[in-house]
Amino acid sequence: MTRPAITLTEPVGAADRPLLVLGHSLGTGGLIWERVVPALAAEYRVTLLALPGHDGAPVPTEPFSIAELAQAVADAVRELTPRGALYAGVSIGGALGLQLALDHAELFQAVAIIASAASLGTAEHWTARAALVREQSTSALVISSAQAWFAPDSIADEPEITGRILRVLQSVSDEGYARCAEALGGYDLRERLGEIAIPVLAMGGEFDGVAPEDRQDELVAGVQQGRKAIIAGAAHQPPAEQAEAVAAELLAFFGEVAR
Repeated sequence: MTRPAITLTEPVGAADRPLLVLGHSLGTGGLIWERVVPALAAEYRVTLLALPGHDGAPVPTEPFSIAELAQAVADAVRELTPRGALYAGVSIGGALGLQLALDHAELFQAVAIIASAASLGTAEHWTARAALVREQSTSALVISSAQAWFAPDSIADEPEITGRILRVLQSVSDEGYARCAEALGGYDLRERLGEIAIPVLAMGGEFDGVAPEDRQDELVAGVQQGRKAIIAGAAHQPPAEQAEAVAAELLAFFGEVAR
């Protein structure tokens, strides 16, 4: 079994409350959560996850699956808390959250799956994406990512945070990005949703073309305890685009299920 290396930041916030792990999307980092963390840290111990090759986490040298990535995250979380953790993740971070809910339900109380789905693209798509990045670097993705990640008004309304996120994309390890992309190529939990028993929040962006609302509907219909929230004015990076709305939805959801 491959054990990809990830990192978790030192938790901040309410020391006597459950640990809340925040996962980022492919090619970004903890920056997408920057404006949400203060609200969440008022109620929870918050730690930011860095995927392999992102945000200073070690660059992977071998292929890994989303299930193996989930095992690495679960092992790291257990060093901070034995049970009762919460998780919220965006895109690949959402896929990771769904895998955690399936494989490590004894560790997590609930998960929020943001701008994600039970499958994300085809193996062929992700193989081609990985090859492109290895050949031309992540800089080749900036224009297409800006179009896919952000709602029509997000870049104009939030030029500072969206610009910083696109610069982070250019700084992500090419091999780290490629290995994570290839892991997504083998990810598909559509036939196993019914096994997920812990509460799941399926959160989507109003303008998200990567994981549109019907994919959130699929999650809610498939898991045993699911609910949906659609964030107005957001596309594929809701925490960065509409921080206040995302924080409110997460606090309401986790507030009902956290002990």
